[in-house]
Amino acid sequence: MSSRCPGLYCGRMMVNGSVEGECGVCPWGERTNTQKVCERCTESPDLYDWLYLGFMAMLPLVLHWFFIEWYSGKKSSSAFLQHVTAMLECSVSALVTLLLTEPLGKLSIRSCRVQMLSDWYTMLYNPSPDYVKTLHCTQEAVYPLYTLVLIYYAFCLVMMMLLRPLLVKKIACGLGKSDRFKSIYAALYFFPILTVLQAVGGGLLYYAFPFIILVLSLITLAVYMSASEIQSFKSLLTKKKRLVVLFSHWLLHAYGIVSISRLDKLDQDLPLLALVPGPALFYILTARFTEPSRILSEGSNGH
Repeated sequence: MSSRCPGLYCGRMMVNGSVEGECGVCPWGERTNTQKVCERCTESPDLYDWLYLGFMAMLPLVLHWFFIEWYSGKKSSSAFLQHVTAMLECSVSALVTLLLTEPLGKLSIRSCRVQMLSDWYTMLYNPSPDYVKTLHCTQEAVYPLYTLVLIYYAFCLVMMMLLRPLLVKKIACGLGKSDRFKSIYAALYFFPILTVLQAVGGGLLYYAFPFIILVLSLITLAVYMSASEIQSFKSLLTKKKRLVVLFSHWLLHAYGIVSISRLDKLDQDLPLLALVPGPALFYILTARFTEPSRILSEGSNGH
């Protein structure tokens, strides 16, 4: 019986039912089992894995929408079409990425389960059995959660460069020549940032993304309602755009709650979704009491 391989991720190959070869890195799409033998990833991603992939897929779309809105201007009629095009780019990229991942041609994927944070950073766990020579066993132990996101970002970038410049050039007549392509230029900055974020912080994001969604969606909703001076239900209902922003944030709230609870116990977790409208209702009901002009006038009257 051969000795067990050192380290967390080094293993031997299984050939014709017998364990053979030197200890080393497992092929892509495999990881070591408890016997330190390379084993093919055959499981399906669980709900939390899909929610993580959904979060990483949403990031470029949300950033696209933000910069399109930021640079389109109030009088531009091209913003809506650009929003739709951005959604089309990300949707097609996601479909192509899933279809090109094993099993090929299917929307399902096979994966290895994430067991601990170190699974994302196998390059930090290469063992040195004799304290002289390092045994390199860097691999994708979380296959395919690491590379799938990077491939998706690459397709998003390609789709954007194919579709958006033509669309913007044709319909963004209300904008100056220098402003037309600013949302595209912004994407050329944030895609490398997202790629580095996934490459370096993928494991941390995997465990933290539910809380990131909840915190950021609460902050952005409060900032938007404050900037739009929404202090009553009437001012909220006057514009369709405000309702779209509100419902979008509610969807993000629900996404974060589902990600945290993982819906392990439906009878306990589903009622938590009733909390989704809470922050917006709380803001509207308390905004009038925190109006700066009101506070200043009351302060002056007190003196």
